[in-house]
Amino acid sequence: MRDNHNKNLWAALWPSPDIIRGAGLAWLLACPAAQADAFRIPYQGAAGAGQGEAFTAQADDASALYYNPAGLTQLSGVHSSVGASFVGGGVDFTSPTGSQAHSDFGGEFGFPTPSNYYLVAKLSDLGISALGPLTVGLGLTSPYGLATRWDGPTPFSSIITRARLPMLSIKPTLAYAANDMLSLGFGLDIYTFAGFIGAGGYESRSLQPGGLVSNELNGDGTVVGYNGSLLFTPLRSAEGKPLLNVGLVYRTGERLGLSGNYLANGISVAKSKSTLVLPEIVSGGIAGWPIRDRLHEWKLEYDMEFVNWSTVQTFDIALSNGTLTSVPQHWHSIYTASVGTEFKWLDASVLPAWDIALRAGFNHANSPIPHDTLSPQLADSSWNALALGLGLNCKDKGRFFGLVECGDASNKPFTANSMGLDIAFQTFFYEPRQIAGNLQPSVDGRYKTTVFVGSLNFNLSY
Repeated sequence: MRDNHNKNLWAALWPSPDIIRGAGLAWLLACPAAQADAFRIPYQGAAGAGQGEAFTAQADDASALYYNPAGLTQLSGVHSSVGASFVGGGVDFTSPTGSQAHSDFGGEFGFPTPSNYYLVAKLSDLGISALGPLTVGLGLTSPYGLATRWDGPTPFSSIITRARLPMLSIKPTLAYAANDMLSLGFGLDIYTFAGFIGAGGYESRSLQPGGLVSNELNGDGTVVGYNGSLLFTPLRSAEGKPLLNVGLVYRTGERLGLSGNYLANGISVAKSKSTLVLPEIVSGGIAGWPIRDRLHEWKLEYDMEFVNWSTVQTFDIALSNGTLTSVPQHWHSIYTASVGTEFKWLDASVLPAWDIALRAGFNHANSPIPHDTLSPQLADSSWNALALGLGLNCKDKGRFFGLVECGDASNKPFTANSMGLDIAFQTFFYEPRQIAGNLQPSVDGRYKTTVFVGSLNFNLSY
């Protein structure tokens, strides 16, 4: 009864039911940014990315605003950081009959690139002492969404050939040092679509007997979540630097209500309403420094995350003409694990007035998407990722790559006292996935994913 009802609804909108069904799936899933952990993009700073995302307990640069806001109390003065990640690779598909296809992220590298910007200030260092040891910050990140593009005709071309879904998170944040052992953080996560990084909604393309069909669900939506965090430091060196840190972060799950227009080939069909579900996340980590003295620092860290994808069970699109499309998802919650290390030379003799950090890490994440509801928009599978990173921080009277003076020890207002560059490279090794018995039979086949991510952050402190 329900199937017949849905078929009538499909036909009321478009001759092919697969178009709308594909649109419903793609709206939710159109972003194989890393292709495990569903459509979340975990790399939001090159220092963390270079350690396989094991940064929750270290959290000692401006990207702590994302990884663990309580860690911002470790910073002095004003810090800013701007960065981007360049995602390459794609998915190779082989159907049960042997036909093959390949997807990428919309080009040689995914566009728009996942980017981040952080600005952090310790108020007491700005002469504002009435609020105590309070640090404030503002971040802009892209934690969800990217794009996918399948080349040539595929068995599922009537469902999708291309899709994109850009998102932005705005993160106003406060961090407070309760004492030498405990810092607390609180912030907002304002999720929205941003026109300046792409269309404010979802766009897909599919191949039909009559040719290429473009479908759009253009709309706007904003939702406000929050995050709470702590950093516990039970052991410090004689100089007051942490030797043992424990970090914990909680981020709420949210439902992003969207309303706009459903368009086919640029012609408005109806007003649309739908909901994009974002998961609740709990992150924890422990970091220790076996070596931390005047010349060297060596850190080891282990992190775990719980990502509550089980809230994604169905996806509905309601149109103003009375049509309701419901697509089952049946996702499940997952855990991720990260191990990372950093070895740092302070005032390195080979490069005076520079700190040099070498980083490495490992990350594992499972896929929350079952076989029967996997979609070519997000050919998700479990991964093991290896990461390498390099950190360069120029200070005092050093010169940034011989071009400009890095810092001014006199601490004059609005004069930078250090400049830094963080670089990371990650290789994701995916488990090939054989899909059989999918709700869309044309999706059945073997998916093999390859992804490389290069991250870069430029840092300034005042």
